[in-house]
Amino acid sequence: MRTKSLKKNKINVITLGCSKNVYDSEVLMGQLRANGKEVQHEAPAAEEGNIIVINTCGFIDNAKAESVNMILEYADKKDKGLVDKVFVTGCLSERYRPDLEKEIPNVDQYFGTTELPQLLKALGADYKHELLGERLTTTPKNYAYLKIAEGCDRPCSFCAIPLMRGSHVSQPIEKLVKEAQGLAKNGVKELILIAQDLTYYGLDLYKKRNLAELLEALAAVEGIEWIRLHYAYPTGFPMDVLELMKREPKICNYIDIPLQHISDNILKSMRRGTTQAKTTQLLKDFRAAVPGMAIRTTLIVGYPGETQEDFEILKDFVQEMKFDRMGCFAYSHEENTHAYLLEDDVPADVKQARANEIMELQSQISWDLNQEKVGQIYKCIIDRKEGAHFVGRTEFDSPDVDNEVLIDASKHYVKTGEFVNIKIIEATEFDLYGEPA
Repeated sequence: MRTKSLKKNKINVITLGCSKNVYDSEVLMGQLRANGKEVQHEAPAAEEGNIIVINTCGFIDNAKAESVNMILEYADKKDKGLVDKVFVTGCLSERYRPDLEKEIPNVDQYFGTTELPQLLKALGADYKHELLGERLTTTPKNYAYLKIAEGCDRPCSFCAIPLMRGSHVSQPIEKLVKEAQGLAKNGVKELILIAQDLTYYGLDLYKKRNLAELLEALAAVEGIEWIRLHYAYPTGFPMDVLELMKREPKICNYIDIPLQHISDNILKSMRRGTTQAKTTQLLKDFRAAVPGMAIRTTLIVGYPGETQEDFEILKDFVQEMKFDRMGCFAYSHEENTHAYLLEDDVPADVKQARANEIMELQSQISWDLNQEKVGQIYKCIIDRKEGAHFVGRTEFDSPDVDNEVLIDASKHYVKTGEFVNIKIIEATEFDLYGEPA
């Protein structure tokens, strides 16, 4: 047992899950810092502090397991006297609080996704309304996430997000512009717009889909050079966004539009509100409106009732559409969702085999598309230096999930956080190699 020291409390925030959780952790840390608290993000064990806040993910089985393991790890450290207090917040805590309180009682307190003021109080801090939009960013200084809405009103059968995040609530344009201005003053050059559903933005506040108007306002912020769109739902997509993307150089020719599946039978059961024909036409409209735009999507395989024929339809679609970027996940049977009423009848090994097959197909598509980039010059943002390389991205790549541009640091020097024109000299399936042009 270590003896407790009289030194000031040090809070270590650990973030699991998606970029929306990263954003929430940043807001929490901004509030703590404004209250004079010593706070850090995912500090190494030797300096992790005596108070731990774990921001959890509860989306699918693997993410839930990771969150539970992290809570158990720190509950055990608390038992051994290595840390004094452990608090848990985020989606898993929102969804399973009674179970967690029963199974892991050694955690000091559990909080849901909307209980920031209560969490701050437990940490000896006050919620400061005047800090609206101010955060302690954890990303490299050149980019930051901007959460434009919370929650979701879509009825997708497989998704537990509305259970954890509630109904869709858009943030007002003026508030987001103010937040963007604050980020730009701190050196942020790229805004990555996130929400459960960008497509729906503004319907609750302005009674119309208002993403294009928000983008125009953000593009006017001095210092912001790239604006990137993540998580746009395909049904009801506001097409005026594409016209803006084409004429406004600050808006990256990039969109993340999770399609999940393409077989009409599965789309209907998933309650996606679209069909294969409509989706295919939408993607063709995207490419016609903004030639050369990069389209990222995510797919789910092994959904209840997915036959080999459904899977073949999906494979043919992937081959035909040639997505620039793609992720594929095995279906996770989530309690309290509409799909939970269905039999989870695709065996786990078949789900995994199908996911592997889709990603193998995508790997070849990505290789072919990347070879076309060799010899071309792209404006790249340099995120960091890692080992023997500087690591950058083109406008067609989002951090952590997409391709990276690697520049040999033994031969070339580029400044991190800056834009540089890079000539691509070599390409693999998921990485580009380049040199300053």
